[in-house]
Amino acid sequence: MAEYNPSEVDYILTLDEKYHNTLDIEGFSHMMKDPSYCYKFYWLEGIVRLLSEGVQSTTFNSVINEMIASAWYSVREFHIHLSGLQADGQVRDGLERAILALTELSDLPSNASRVEILNAIKKYDSELKTAKEQLTNMVPYRALSGFFEDKESDIPWGSVKRITAYIEFVNKKVVPLPYTLGESSKLSKEIFFNPAWAEMIRDNTVSILGWINYEKVKWLQNNNPEVPGLVYKLAPMDEKIRKLNNVRKLWEGVLELTEVRDVFTGKEILSKKYDVDHFIPWSFVMNDELWNLMPMDSSLNSAKSNRLPKWDPFFERFADNQYLLYGLIHKREGIHKLYVDCYKDNLHSIWAGQELYRKGNSRDKFYRILENNMHPVYESARRQGYEIWQI
Repeated sequence: MAEYNPSEVDYILTLDEKYHNTLDIEGFSHMMKDPSYCYKFYWLEGIVRLLSEGVQSTTFNSVINEMIASAWYSVREFHIHLSGLQADGQVRDGLERAILALTELSDLPSNASRVEILNAIKKYDSELKTAKEQLTNMVPYRALSGFFEDKESDIPWGSVKRITAYIEFVNKKVVPLPYTLGESSKLSKEIFFNPAWAEMIRDNTVSILGWINYEKVKWLQNNNPEVPGLVYKLAPMDEKIRKLNNVRKLWEGVLELTEVRDVFTGKEILSKKYDVDHFIPWSFVMNDELWNLMPMDSSLNSAKSNRLPKWDPFFERFADNQYLLYGLIHKREGIHKLYVDCYKDNLHSIWAGQELYRKGNSRDKFYRILENNMHPVYESARRQGYEIWQI
């Protein structure tokens, strides 16, 4: 039996039967097959978004601008490498390099909106030209290869002029293609959308974008094997998904019983005058696990932002507070009840439930369990490019 592939099968089955009768849907399902870089996903995604806005033709430049805007958040906020790194540690992916170039040129925040990013690209268009032109080399042509019937060796990939003419020939004589290309060069090259394909894509935008994201996540996870929760790192997250209320109640209960010192300042944490924050940034771990949370001086929280604290000396201070909490969980019934209330949202890590918070750990054993599980995550974040907070 053939292997079940939801990225293609489920997607194709969602399309209206009328498109199967008039368009090469199987060819379309191959538009992201066998990518060498991440460009293919963002190229098709950019086209889908432009078509959903009603455009009938566009240029390479406009699609590439959409690609930069779409990938911006993953690269800047979450430090995702779109196609991994070279052996020398340099970025492989031209789209990622374009984003890093725009970062150097502009003062855009990592969570900038699509409109802000597109405006910045326009402002620095001449400075970004080289990086953007590199993205036009093959993907706009290779993305259509699933529709071609000729052998790979017979397709004129080496000449922009000849492959443009070949695409026009296939479109007229073999099968209608989603788009054909004009005679201009590089970023000015025109893209002409087939009306029937444009209608199909507009009618199925949600399904198609879901399929693209599915394939994109598989690619990105393979090229960022140490990054957790990558499926959540394609677009800005709703802050409402953060689940810190029960953890805050737990630390409030602790503060009623004993003094707790801020990990970074050494000052006493005052009840209701602190934030609950992550030691390893939330943007990397993408969870609100109790073992990574601490009460923190509110005035420093924004300064820490999306950065890693220095492991020494701050981890030991963090572990001190965690051990203080651990002791009260097993000594005070009220604190234990507040701890149990955290199960639903803040206690999912198996190692934490079975090892860290179980009764009977000595101080040294508790530290060792916490360090053995947190330090690899910390180092992964550091290797991924998270900055060290210079407090």
